[in-house]
Amino acid sequence: MDPQERRKAAIRFIVCLGIVSLFADMTYEGAASIIGPFLKEKGATATEVGIIAGMGEMLAASLRYFSGRFADRTRAYWTITIIGYGVNLIVVPAMAFAGNWEMAALLVVMERTGKAIRGPARDVLLSNATSVVGHGWGFGLHAAFDQTGAMVGPLLMAVAVSETHQFGPAFLRLAIPAVLALGSLLLAMSAYPVHGEPPAPKAEQPLPRVFWLYVAAAAVLAGGFVDYPLLAYHWQSHSLVAPATIPLIYSGAMGINGLTALVFGRLFDRFGVRVLAFGTAISLLALPLGFLGGTVGALAAAACWATGHGAQDASLRSGIAQVVSMNKRGSAFGAFNGVFGVAWFAGSTLMGVLYDHSLFALVGFGMAMQAASAVMFLWLHPRVREAARLAHT
Repeated sequence: MDPQERRKAAIRFIVCLGIVSLFADMTYEGAASIIGPFLKEKGATATEVGIIAGMGEMLAASLRYFSGRFADRTRAYWTITIIGYGVNLIVVPAMAFAGNWEMAALLVVMERTGKAIRGPARDVLLSNATSVVGHGWGFGLHAAFDQTGAMVGPLLMAVAVSETHQFGPAFLRLAIPAVLALGSLLLAMSAYPVHGEPPAPKAEQPLPRVFWLYVAAAAVLAGGFVDYPLLAYHWQSHSLVAPATIPLIYSGAMGINGLTALVFGRLFDRFGVRVLAFGTAISLLALPLGFLGGTVGALAAAACWATGHGAQDASLRSGIAQVVSMNKRGSAFGAFNGVFGVAWFAGSTLMGVLYDHSLFALVGFGMAMQAASAVMFLWLHPRVREAARLAHT
């Protein structure tokens, strides 16, 4: 196949998989937009919300490591991806039937687990296509579809909550995009450029040292990146915004996320991992604005939070794809997500505890962690660039 045809096939597949993510994100990001106040409605405290938000990431993180290794060993990328999406999307509508916050928390963890199962395998399939069009642009394009769904889902929740004045029944409406996501995934399989399947793994090939340094920088970032449920919990507790407005703010944030992912994807292909430092410098502002400001501060915090998220969506996976060969990317994405998730859990838990004791301590901790990660990414830039050059020679 000539280069032009390969590029068209790669873009077609990225778009198809993007449509899957659009419906999937409509489902679980719609749920995420109301999880914080939903748990509060069920009787959870701020500390418990922080633990729940991080617990799903931590448990799913360890599973990502093993699912990534399993994907590399078996090359059953599609099977693993389908199973993960199935688990991930079925449990979300079931939250409508949660009778207490403990049951809701279990379903949150199950949803994160489903995402962990399919994450590394899906990213390997996606990275195969982004290698043709540019990793930053390819992952950024996929993230734009992601966040389009993440923007629409919370809008559905805002309408549902405004009608019923309850959070629980709103989850039932997410069954429709869940079914559409599973159907779209089957269609995406037919668009996959089979000629470019990842080669068989070589067990003796280690992950490069720069990869682990990159993972360490990302872990510091994850530890200081605040969860939206905790922000939303604070806004509701202090009556900064109306309950039905919380998913609307999240929807707007997801729209910003999608747009900034496209921008940061292009910037990544041109300037490398330095763009992560810039995105992090913006996202850390969400902490003082969100927890120490008023209603206007909450809106500004959501925009800063979403911009940082967009930079991460477009750039973090792109950096891994640059420095790790195709036949080890399942393990690499799994290891990365594993460490990232554990760090996210630790940071989320600590911020939940700090919230109950001192907002200034919470803000100071998060800003310090994110600032440290920005410095680390700047330091890593020439090392990642050199590793990427060696990997492609």
